[in-house]
Amino acid sequence: MAEATFQKSTAREYFESLVIAGILALFVRTFDFQAFKIPSGSMEPNLLIGDHLLVNKMVFGPTGSSLERMVMPVRSVVRGDVLVFKYPEEPSRDFIKRVVGLPGDTLELKGTQVYINGQPLSEPYALYQRLPDMLLPGDVRRAYGPVTIPDGHYFMMGDNRDDSQDSRYWGFLPAGHIKGRALFVYWSFGGPDGTRWNRFLHQIH
Repeated sequence: MAEATFQKSTAREYFESLVIAGILALFVRTFDFQAFKIPSGSMEPNLLIGDHLLVNKMVFGPTGSSLERMVMPVRSVVRGDVLVFKYPEEPSRDFIKRVVGLPGDTLELKGTQVYINGQPLSEPYALYQRLPDMLLPGDVRRAYGPVTIPDGHYFMMGDNRDDSQDSRYWGFLPAGHIKGRALFVYWSFGGPDGTRWNRFLHQIH
């Protein structure tokens, strides 16, 4: 009787160990983060120079099983996502911009208004500065497109529209260059006061 009890306990221990190992593996994959520091003003006023971000690298990643799909917060890229990605013209550099155009969209910029498939896009996050009344031909800050975004690509723009090196200049972003979605500011340093405590845990929308 004692031997049977021991065997049952051992089997239970193996089972619990496997369950714990599986949970830990899912946890590690779910919370696969990358730190990223904002180096420029291209995303102002929403992200400031000196903001340090956490980036979720697995939110768009593939899952290996139905259990992972149930537990992990995996989803598709949506318009408005703020993404960190490999700069297409120099993949060793990381950029951060906002998704404005999705695959299949027709996008056009007229003045300070972006149109998606002929409809004006509401962008409360966008900042446009005052520019000279007469712009040089080819200045894409106020006139771009229309262009149709190919499958597997995205159109990225900085929130600071007149000070952003984005898809208006270097083209569409291949989906394979995406590294993850920016989640929140975990630390911010800059300006005369040093640490900007009011930016602590600031969520990125």
